[in-house]
Amino acid sequence: MFQLIVLLSIVLFPIAMEAQQRTVALTFDDPPAAGTMNRAEAASFNQAILEALGRHKAPATGFVIEQRLHVLGRPELLKKWVRRGHDLGNHTFSHADFNELTVQQFKQEVIAGEAAITQALGHRPRYFHFPENHTGDIQEKHDVMSEFLAARGYTLAVCTIDNEDYLFNNAYAKILASKDAASVARLHRDYLAYTATEVDFYAGLHQQVFGREIPHVMLLHVNRLNADVIEEVLKIFERKKYRFVSLSDALSDPAYKTSDTLAIKYGWMWGYRWARELGVKVNGSLEPEVPEWVLKY
Repeated sequence: MFQLIVLLSIVLFPIAMEAQQRTVALTFDDPPAAGTMNRAEAASFNQAILEALGRHKAPATGFVIEQRLHVLGRPELLKKWVRRGHDLGNHTFSHADFNELTVQQFKQEVIAGEAAITQALGHRPRYFHFPENHTGDIQEKHDVMSEFLAARGYTLAVCTIDNEDYLFNNAYAKILASKDAASVARLHRDYLAYTATEVDFYAGLHQQVFGREIPHVMLLHVNRLNADVIEEVLKIFERKKYRFVSLSDALSDPAYKTSDTLAIKYGWMWGYRWARELGVKVNGSLEPEVPEWVLKY
């Protein structure tokens, strides 16, 4: 009996350790808010998300669009993130698409996007996230911008899990306007189910690329949908035995040192980019699709 217990301990201990070591860093694009220019709504979105993060002891990094902050006139929203122990990163001044701009124009977007973040943090932001993950559609643009960001002290904030929350949020706004309670419940249910499926898909993708599960970086947005269901999104990760960590902790994993030389006009998640860099064949057609009824909105 003792030998059986010892054997089971040897077998099960690595499994338990692997479960404990699952980690994810949460990032939120578009503070102060996506999908609204209403000051009260923006404040409520931030409040709901920040309170949920606090309850789950989940550090996060918000990637700010400076122009929206000017329009909303709510600089105190950024300070709320900082006071609660979260970090802020640069998401450009106006959410400009690098594919549509010259390198010089995009450099100005980066520089102009720093002022409010610097004021809130007390120092320049450390992290940068390209709008739509468009990191350069031709090689020269990609390489010159990489050098510029590094010289300015930025670390590129890559993302490894995406749940297409902006598509669900677009549909959600229209459903709320129609006051269709049944469709609201259906969208909540399908959004959370899709999120859970995407977490599993990308965990498997990175297992295929690196031969192990790496710390993940989850891409979300500060929008109405996440404000309403963020509690359940966080519980998805907890049920799957993920521990919430800071972006800096996640990016310290050796996987994030993988070369990033790919010039592409699409906003691929980094698992696909790394697979291309490392010569690992993966099948993107296996990734689950957003429900058709949501896309019709």
